[in-house]
Amino acid sequence: MGQGERARPGFRPAERLIDLANAVRATPDLPRAALVELLARHGESPGDLTEWAFTERDAGELRGAAVRIAAVLTETDTDRAAHALNGLLAACGARPRLSRHGGHPWHLHVDRGDDAGWGDWFLASSALALAQILTEYGRVPWGECAASGCTALYLGTGPGSARRFCSPACATRERVAAHRRRKKAEG
Repeated sequence: MGQGERARPGFRPAERLIDLANAVRATPDLPRAALVELLARHGESPGDLTEWAFTERDAGELRGAAVRIAAVLTETDTDRAAHALNGLLAACGARPRLSRHGGHPWHLHVDRGDDAGWGDWFLASSALALAQILTEYGRVPWGECAASGCTALYLGTGPGSARRFCSPACATRERVAAHRRRKKAEG
């Protein structure tokens, strides 16, 4: 979720996928402990994040899945994004089912089952969230920040026109830089 957007109560898989994809892009070998902290912030139960329930191997699978979902988040063409999401859903054996666990309310899962690996779970839930968002907006409302030097991914589902920047700070910095370039060119 970008700055300036309000948090909504409840389960927010789209925010989780953006946070995880950005974290892994920034630090490709993000330690297991950092992944645990991120997942806990997004509502995963402590029992599911122990060293035995979420192993180093699981952390590796999750990092790989985050890289794959980041590739979709950098796709700007709606048709290519839709095909990529369909491919991820198919690869994860997507069959919709309702699930309730860990104190969460009923929610939709599309992974292989409650024993799916962390990578499959993340890809399936992320692809489902992005597919729902794409169909709601009829376009790709996500992307990579257009500010020079920033590669943060964002989700632009707030009101107003389509976003190009991850935050108001990046948008302002880019506008100021463009203004200075124009002034310098004018002499």
